Amino acid sequence: MASYSDRAGSGEYARATAAPYLRRVWLDRALVPDWEAYPYCLPIFREEFDLSFDTAITIVVGENGTGKSTILEGIASLAGFDDAGGGKGYRPVDHSNAREIMGGELSAALRAGWVPKITNGWYFRAETFFSVARYLDEVSDRPPDFLSYSHGEGFLRFFEERCQKQGIFIFDEPESALSPARRMEFLKLLHRMDSSRNCQVIMATHAPMLMAYPNARLLRLTKYGLEPVTVEETDHYRVMREFCNDPRGFVEAALGE
Repeated sequence: MASYSDRAGSGEYARATAAPYLRRVWLDRALVPDWEAYPYCLPIFREEFDLSFDTAITIVVGENGTGKSTILEGIASLAGFDDAGGGKGYRPVDHSNAREIMGGELSAALRAGWVPKITNGWYFRAETFFSVARYLDEVSDRPPDFLSYSHGEGFLRFFEERCQKQGIFIFDEPESALSPARRMEFLKLLHRMDSSRNCQVIMATHAPMLMAYPNARLLRLTKYGLEPVTVEETDHYRVMREFCNDPRGFVEAALGE
């Protein structure tokens, strides 16, 4: 069995090794500058933070404010991506329309185990998608013109063009720009990436449809840490099931609370 390694693998070794490439991420507590400052004050970091990846696709679910996006930002920084979205070698994304970004600070205290280290790939954020798409349209010799499509169509075309090669791909709530039908198309894209065996996907989502991807490892993030979960055990699924069983009654009850 290959051991964890921080070294960059040769191209031949990388091609011969199937995803996942990032096998482990953990917080080196000796490197935390201030436990009272964000993001280290988050409950997830109070105890030992140690996240292992044993499948090509890992999906993290949880309520807003638990730290899902911050963890993804930190992982993106470790992979050499801009923590506001983008890929290695691209100019930094315009942060002006995004919430505060803390991934770079978190990554300074994170350690990673790679087999081998992969820096190809992309970090997708709905908040900064148009900044990235505009940049790609500007610098391309034959502009893909992502911005001429609807938001959902632009997202899917963007994903299709970026997810054909070996790499690590990080998605932060991709469903925010996708209708239910487009989410089904995104599931098919995940399946193609998974079947290729050379793409690692780490995703945060609130969408039960995406959580149900059959080959994924599904983890729930709470103030107590990360734990394996089934889609049926998530609050997102339970709420959606109650709504589907009685849409009008569900809405009336919610408005009456």
